[in-house]
Amino acid sequence: MACQLENPSQTQGTATAVRPSSNYHKLSGKTMGTTYNITYQGDLPQKVQQEIDQLLIQINQEVSTYIDTSFISQFNQSDGILVLQNTRNRFQTNTHFRTNFEAAQKIYDKTQGAFDPTVMPLVNYWGFGYTPKRKVTAVDSQKVSELLKTVGFDKVSIRFSEEENTVSVVKENPKSQLDFSALAKGYGVDAIGKLLEEKKVQNYFVEIGGETLAKGQNAKGKKWRIGINTPEETASTQAIFSVVELSNNAIATSGNYRNYHEVNGKKYGHTINPKTGFPEMNTTLSASVLAPDCMTADAYATAFMTMGYQKALELTESLPNLESYLIFANEKGEMETVMSSGMKQYLK
Repeated sequence: MACQLENPSQTQGTATAVRPSSNYHKLSGKTMGTTYNITYQGDLPQKVQQEIDQLLIQINQEVSTYIDTSFISQFNQSDGILVLQNTRNRFQTNTHFRTNFEAAQKIYDKTQGAFDPTVMPLVNYWGFGYTPKRKVTAVDSQKVSELLKTVGFDKVSIRFSEEENTVSVVKENPKSQLDFSALAKGYGVDAIGKLLEEKKVQNYFVEIGGETLAKGQNAKGKKWRIGINTPEETASTQAIFSVVELSNNAIATSGNYRNYHEVNGKKYGHTINPKTGFPEMNTTLSASVLAPDCMTADAYATAFMTMGYQKALELTESLPNLESYLIFANEKGEMETVMSSGMKQYLK
């Protein structure tokens, strides 16, 4: 998790002024099972709050697994194929789903499968998905093995039918399911940023559930400051481990220290390894990723928790415009950090 340090289901928002003299304003509301917070400079019509809320509702209607009628839920419940778009139509349909799908495909390839949205059935099995939350008191290895057969993003594709003039999402295994929760919040952040820029807003801060995009400068004429939370389950949400300064980029942080189940003294985190089928158990406590857009940062932060900090650092260095800040536990159980070569310039 990350939080702003400046003034430290259904979408519904509220608007408040930051400082009348600075012409910076704040908007906040609920979305994607969490909250959003926006700070921007300029005078926008009051209806901008409704536009943002409506945009987030539209995104949820395409990519939320918690909405039974969403496009992704319909695909998950389908036997193998679902029409994404009829190309005879003049208007694009399900563009939010398709953007998430195509971005996920690229990151799946770059991470060699460490980031895999088809892990949904396993996420549900371990009690972290859209099905009723429950602890796995007795692990069924055979069940995990069966579910692993449904996993693999290379088994899902988008196909065009020239004969029917349709674009469809197709899955080889009818039991495969998709889960975009590891990049959908970041996508929502980017979508709000794009909406603000279309309205000529140059200085803004957008955050959904800790995933953040910042452009320009804050009300003090400086870069936006973001706090990376201390990765301890007993730590307050306001306990800051490090501070990052942002301007024209995004940051997302992933960790298992808050969302986990404990059974017989053993902790099972919510990050499921798509290759083993089990919650990933490594020494990485928190992965923060900087990228030009929040969707990319969000997805890589999740992948890095699965990969472990050493492989995550190596991958970061091989990719342009990506930086990472990784907190891990050493052999003594003490917190240590490693970071990519370009990350230091962003630390306060």
